[in-house]
Amino acid sequence: MNPEEKPNDIRYTLKMAAHTDIGKIRATNEDAVWSDADCAVAILADGMGGHKAGDVAAQMLVKRLAECLPIPEQQSRSRVELAHALLACIEQVNEEIYRLSCRETRYAGMCSTLVMGLFCRDFLLTAHVGDSRCYRLRQGELTSLTRDHSLLQMQIDAGLIRPEDARFSSIKNLITRAVGIESTVEAECNGYDVEADDIYLFSSDGLHDLLPEPEIALILEAHADDPHAACLRLIDHANARGGHDNISVIVAKLCTPQA
Repeated sequence: MNPEEKPNDIRYTLKMAAHTDIGKIRATNEDAVWSDADCAVAILADGMGGHKAGDVAAQMLVKRLAECLPIPEQQSRSRVELAHALLACIEQVNEEIYRLSCRETRYAGMCSTLVMGLFCRDFLLTAHVGDSRCYRLRQGELTSLTRDHSLLQMQIDAGLIRPEDARFSSIKNLITRAVGIESTVEAECNGYDVEADDIYLFSSDGLHDLLPEPEIALILEAHADDPHAACLRLIDHANARGGHDNISVIVAKLCTPQA
């Protein structure tokens, strides 16, 4: 956990949109998204393809997190306090999903990735498990704020594969952590100072496996003032590249209030 405790007096309003699409190949959509600009929360889950009831795991994860998050306190509590509360919520929901998968044969083995964000007074708190990601576009530069929990990322870290070749790897979808697969889960939580005009993208691998980061940045810039349009255009581009998986995106724009 790295909450990066720093003072910052930025004031902003939040525009946010969320969309999920079945893609061109899959028979069902195992992704789930939820966002609320008033609550300043974004949650995205990708039920594991090839596992039973991945859609149930993703929907349950998003729904239960939205219910138990410390939303009323998030604008007044410190980064460290919020980080501990957020991790406790994820651990609680992980246990619920795991218990259901153990109790019901039809749900055996179900699990999900997770990426989410809490936008607070002057910072963003992210949490993720697996290979769903959060990106930040700031002054034209796209930065991934999350690192995949995957075998491929381990190979990149070890210098066995170049980052630019990662999209073409045969093991890019083999993750090392998931929500619900075990009785406990190790979520990664980090805090980041925010700036006015920042754009944040939360995405499932159905998007970032198909679109290179420079293309993602161009689309976000082209629709900088319209998160809804940005979501739809990102999904359209991923489907045009084959739509091999479900595609889910949440786009959030930090806007300076009008005087």
